[in-house]
Amino acid sequence: MSNFYRDNHDIHFHIKNMNLERVIRLKETEFAEKDKYLEAPKDVEDAMDNYDRVLEIVGEIAGEFVAPRAAEVDIEGAQLIDGEVHYASGVREAIDRLKKSELMGFTLPRQYGGLNMPKTIYSVAIEIISRADASVMNIFGLQEISDTIYKFGSEDQRQRYLPRFCSGEVLGSMALTEPDAGSDLQAVALSARQKNGSWLLNGVKRFITNGCAQLSLVMARSEENIAGGRGISLFIYERDENMRIRRIEHKLGIHGSPTCELQFNDAEAELLGQRKLGLIKYTLSLLNGARLAVSAQAIGIAEAAYREADAYAKKRIQFKKPIYEFTAVYEMLTDMKISIEAGRTLLYETARIVDIKDGLEDIIERHPERKADLQEELQRYTKYAALFTPTLKAYTTEMSNKVCYDAVQIHGGTGYMKEFNVERHARDARITNIYEGTTQLQVIAAIGGVVTGVIFERLGDYEANHDFLPIADIFNKAQQMRIYLETAVSYIKQLMEKSYQEFHSRRLVEMATDTMVSYLFCIDALKSERKKKVAQIFTSKALPGCKAKLEYIISDDRSLVDFHKDVLAENNL
Repeated sequence: MSNFYRDNHDIHFHIKNMNLERVIRLKETEFAEKDKYLEAPKDVEDAMDNYDRVLEIVGEIAGEFVAPRAAEVDIEGAQLIDGEVHYASGVREAIDRLKKSELMGFTLPRQYGGLNMPKTIYSVAIEIISRADASVMNIFGLQEISDTIYKFGSEDQRQRYLPRFCSGEVLGSMALTEPDAGSDLQAVALSARQKNGSWLLNGVKRFITNGCAQLSLVMARSEENIAGGRGISLFIYERDENMRIRRIEHKLGIHGSPTCELQFNDAEAELLGQRKLGLIKYTLSLLNGARLAVSAQAIGIAEAAYREADAYAKKRIQFKKPIYEFTAVYEMLTDMKISIEAGRTLLYETARIVDIKDGLEDIIERHPERKADLQEELQRYTKYAALFTPTLKAYTTEMSNKVCYDAVQIHGGTGYMKEFNVERHARDARITNIYEGTTQLQVIAAIGGVVTGVIFERLGDYEANHDFLPIADIFNKAQQMRIYLETAVSYIKQLMEKSYQEFHSRRLVEMATDTMVSYLFCIDALKSERKKKVAQIFTSKALPGCKAKLEYIISDDRSLVDFHKDVLAENNL
């Protein structure tokens, strides 16, 4: 039997070694529910055992049920028939199996029927499902919608909607994007107007993943006279006859996931939270959760592609030996595997940070008298989450595309054929660094945490909490990367020139990412001889790259900024 949790040794390394005690105690409110719910854990060890058993179920469904249907799902795709979306049969069956296994309320509290799992464990589950079929994840992985209702909705809204999500009675979607409001969500034009005490939605949403869902969070302009983000609110909309699905997109990949264009015509909805906070607070929170999910999805796709390439290289004979034995091929495979593990360690660290931040917010909401004691820690983890989340999304999705590209290359001509899974994985991966914010937007989101020194504060935490002396030779390289990054940031700040910082933002974020991962790999290396070798290879390759970026930044070479218009002008000879 194939179990996508049990057969992944790197996931098990992290489950065994990651420190989740703080996360668990926050999520379980010091095990306050141990006598109220039979399934509630009694201590940290019990909680970890619960996580293991749930992931065992997810892994079995992914390996035994979802993955064998993925190729057929890709061919069949989602279809729009008489105004209604019909999932591919394999997607319907997979979602039904996940519902019956009670996995649709993964992170929601038990009082609403949920499993009360932290986002760190949910990220593991998303990766596992994505390895089996990325398009199924696009439905299973939209549970951030119900989380947003829990976080910002009234208790009445929680009671009415959350149990329906947990049971699988309803699925969700995020209706954010419009024809003229993609990355620039402040340009949202779909209107929300009050009439006889009800809110009515009018306008078009485009590129809506699972837009056929029964419940959607719809971003709409509620304030006619307020431009930009301040005029936007977020609404809970339940499907009725006043919303028409105009089309589903014919996409490069993830064919089993319907991407819809929606027309709202006086569609009745209800306000979530307060007016005017739809974009600046609620949607940003929603998107950050979605970016964690897409990062896990990207790692899952990359894992699937790597395994296909590794198996093919071992059986493909050329010049009387497996191509796996050729240096050019085993270097590619080694780089693929290490980059996936880099993404995974960064994912779990980011998810753990977010879990702590969310847990602190929950405590303060329930016990305002503890705000003074917890506020400083909450502010620190809020800063960390704001840096790590976009950094993670940028790294993992670009990595996934590179791994899938290399997997096709290792297959040679056969990898270009639809009969081989790597062709599908390459198509599926391509969207990950586009939706929920392009890589370019993630750089914009992350650069502030780099230049203001949040990154160095977090690296300082790692240095204070770990003794790296046993791996001093490896850690010295990580520290050298930190020095390169500090030098680059100092140079940029000294110039006080916004355009020059913007020009080098991606290089700075990439340097920060390599430094983060190097530190995290060094932490992993303290627990494993194999991880020590992984850290050695990663830092040896990343260090020269960081140095090269630093040299370019401090060279003050502005030729691209000065000459790009001349180069791009076709009539300029």
